[in-house]
Amino acid sequence: MSMSTLKLLKYILFVFNLLFWVSGCCILGFGIYFLVHNNFGVLFHKLPFLTLGNVLVIVGSIIMVVAFLGCMGSIKENKCLLMSFFILLLIILLAEVTLAILLFVYEQKLNKYVSEGLNDSIQRYHSDNSTKAAWDFIQTFLNCCGVNGTSDWTSGPPESCPSKPEVEGCYMKVQEWFYSNFLYIGIITICVCVIQVLGMSFALTLNCQIDKTSQALGL
Repeated sequence: MSMSTLKLLKYILFVFNLLFWVSGCCILGFGIYFLVHNNFGVLFHKLPFLTLGNVLVIVGSIIMVVAFLGCMGSIKENKCLLMSFFILLLIILLAEVTLAILLFVYEQKLNKYVSEGLNDSIQRYHSDNSTKAAWDFIQTFLNCCGVNGTSDWTSGPPESCPSKPEVEGCYMKVQEWFYSNFLYIGIITICVCVIQVLGMSFALTLNCQIDKTSQALGL
């Protein structure tokens, strides 16, 4: 492989990781904003840490760390950083594949768990301001009411529910959207995995070439 091709590979890896690092910063910023302003409350009280703010902070931080390793490893031609970048990407990819398999195998149990958790949070609507804020936002944003419909609200639907006579439940509406857009979600997921594999391949290629260059120079 020529030196010009290697330099091109190095800068491609650097630029792509820089873009991902900036994206990670944005995601982290949104997560911190949601945590500070507490716009989105807790829906699953058995998993109180599972809020939109926390998820965005964790995802943004992971992207930033991985992208930083890729940026510095490529531009400095540092083998240690490149291998750390490769290993982290591999772990993330394996975790994504494992999660996809578990979601497919335990789909029915997951649906039941989510439905029970949402119904439990409805019972806390009037006693927990965080839960109230979460449900009000979801019902207003998705134009839905309750988990399966207005009947979930035993004391009558809140003001955030649409005033239409026939209103779809929020969980049912999300499920319908997911299944109707399953193809596009699958394509996006595959594209993300392909980008990760390409990043791993570039990092490994660059790492191997650094070894060859060092040997050629007698270092």
